[in-house]
Parts: sequence; structure tokens; C-alpha cells
Amino acid sequence: MTRLPFARRGFVAGVAAVGAFTLLSVLIVPALASSRAANSTTFSLFPNAPLLNCLKRSGGPTPTAVATVTRGGQNDTMNLKLNNFKPGLGFDLFTVQRSPQRANGTPDPNFKGSFGLAWYQSDITTNSSGSASVQIKTILLDQIFGFDPDKNLAPTNTFHVGFWFDSPAETKPCGVTTVTPFNGEHHAGVVAFITRPRANGLGPLCVNPTSTTPAHCIP
Repeated sequence: MTRLPFARRGFVAGVAAVGAFTLLSVLIVPALASSRAANSTTFSLFPNAPLLNCLKRSGGPTPTAVATVTRGGQNDTMNLKLNNFKPGLGFDLFTVQRSPQRANGTPDPNFKGSFGLAWYQSDITTNSSGSASVQIKTILLDQIFGFDPDKNLAPTNTFHVGFWFDSPAETKPCGVTTVTPFNGEHHAGVVAFITRPRANGLGPLCVNPTSTTPAHCIP
């Protein structure tokens, strides 16, 4: 339940151990330090490669999307920055259970078209320079999940981040008119950018994985 930053937890443990418990603090504090998860992480999102011409300016550089997530006491903060996109593009940001790409960028043969559990997080619109930035505050690192007992859906993590074209019309010049439910009207386009799993198979919002195979995230 508590979401004190890990660095602060170590400080509290050290203070509590002063005095009669000095020896105990010597034993406990190194153990805490060795088990801390990262308090922040930065990662890239990657394009849906066949749609690059619908994402970038004609003759321009490849668009980029980079997220930085910082752990907080009550919730976490994600800052997402987009650059080198076409001006005026609208997107819808989600955290999702699965990515269609493997860690090396090749298509995941086990991806069957379903991103799994998905949470709508924010809208994004690129400005006249083709850039955008958005900030969200919610539970993100290591603990983001959803569940639904009515559907027999057990607690399920959404460790991937992606954004979808807000309108199917934006991808028509690229020969794609697929409609997906990834906006408020449930009439969005296809995925534009999404994260890849790390070497352990988990999405980048898990920064405290186990060393087991398969890995899972320690909340």
C-alpha cells in the first residue's frame, strides 16, 4: 500500500536504528540498498514501421518518442516527448499488457493481434513543429495493474506504453483504414508507437524484476 520512494525508505530505516539498535542498522541498511528498485527510468517507444510515412514529414527525419517515469510517494509521473512528427496529428496514449514487437524489434510471433488489458491515459496532439509533450500522474512503476472479478480477470499488469492514431483517416494514405477502440469514441486508428519488452520479457514499466525465468515484477 505504501509508496514512499525507495531512497526515503532507506533513510527512515537508518534513523529508526540509531542508538540501541546501531548494530541492527548496520545489518539492515545494506540489505535495503541492495534490494532497491530504480526511482526513475527513461525508455523509447518505437514506430509501427509500415506507417512511418503517415507519421513523419515528407523527407524529414524519423519521429521519436521518449518517456521518463519518476517514482513518487503516492503515484508516479511520466513525461512523454514526441519529436519530428507531422504537425497536427492526434494520438491516444495507453498502457497495455502486450507489445507486438520483441526486444530486438522483430515481430513477436506469439502476438495474436490483442494488446491485452489496456488503460486510456491521455490525448496527444503534435504542434506546428511536429513536437508534443504530455505528463501523466498515476501508479506506473512495478505496480500498474487492473482486474475484473466479474470476467474472471485476475490482477493483470500493463507494463507497456503505446499511442494510437486518433483517427483511421490519418493512415489511409498508407493503405490502412482499420478501426480500433483506442480512443474515447472507440473509433481510433491503429497503433503508431509502442514500447518493446526488455531482455527479461517484461515491459519497461517494470523496473524491479525477479531473476527467475520467466521473470515477474516485484511490486
